[in-house]
Amino acid sequence: MGRITARKPVLTLRTDGTERRRPDTLAVEEPLEIRVGGRPLAVTMRTPGHDVELAVGFLVSEGVLSRGDQFAGAIHCGGPGTGGEGNTYNVLDLTLAAGVAPPAPEVARTFYTTSSCGVCGKASIEAVETVSAYDVSEDAMRIALEDLATLPDRLRAEQAVFDKTGGLHAAGLFDAATGEALVVREDVGRHNAVDKVVGWAALNDRLPLRGVVLQVSGRASFELVQKAAMAGIPMLAAVSAPSSLAVDLAAARGLTLVGFSRGASLNVYAGAERIDASAPAAAATEAAVPAAVR
Repeated sequence: MGRITARKPVLTLRTDGTERRRPDTLAVEEPLEIRVGGRPLAVTMRTPGHDVELAVGFLVSEGVLSRGDQFAGAIHCGGPGTGGEGNTYNVLDLTLAAGVAPPAPEVARTFYTTSSCGVCGKASIEAVETVSAYDVSEDAMRIALEDLATLPDRLRAEQAVFDKTGGLHAAGLFDAATGEALVVREDVGRHNAVDKVVGWAALNDRLPLRGVVLQVSGRASFELVQKAAMAGIPMLAAVSAPSSLAVDLAAARGLTLVGFSRGASLNVYAGAERIDASAPAAAATEAAVPAAVR
């Protein structure tokens, strides 16, 4: 399998005239070609690991899948440029369950998806606004403000690869009622990290993700709100700013959107009714992610 980190030489220069050469640990970024039934669908730049979750989450985001039983299996296969060196694990071919329609031709990306863009290659903004199988506006979940404010630190505590590289985003799913951390994933692309946790949920028959908070380490973009809505997630919280389009989409879908969640304060841009500032913290808060879902 591809590595998650790699060692590269680096030259550190200081304004006092000193310099230092040393090896540095970096996050690996490699392409993953996603195929469905042998047909190329998309290429995304990602951190290797949990590739099946990533691909399944991607198909949920695209509206191809809405339940885990619609997915039959996947296999890594050698791709172009292997040079006779065998399987590069950078091509993943997915098989859908019998009766599940394959992706429509217009879903296929016209060019690759970078690690910073989850909607690159879409033909139009209308194509981006995928219709979800779930209505998150109907989710009556509530979470105590005190619990919600702890999620960024709890997410950060699970970023083992970030500790080594400083170069990965993270996404985590947290149960709003109990505070339990369901799963955390890291990736060089924030949209990939979200696809990985959504894929994990699909593979574990947890869609729709009702009563769950999606906490992310970066900003809240339109694409992340869209991915949350497609997975039936009623709340998205980010440590940084949302975009204007993200706020518009969250309001239109009935999704709670939180930004600048840092320390003792946070900003609520949509769906404030789901946050209870007077409720006590959940008594059964889990500080760590269960080993089985790592």
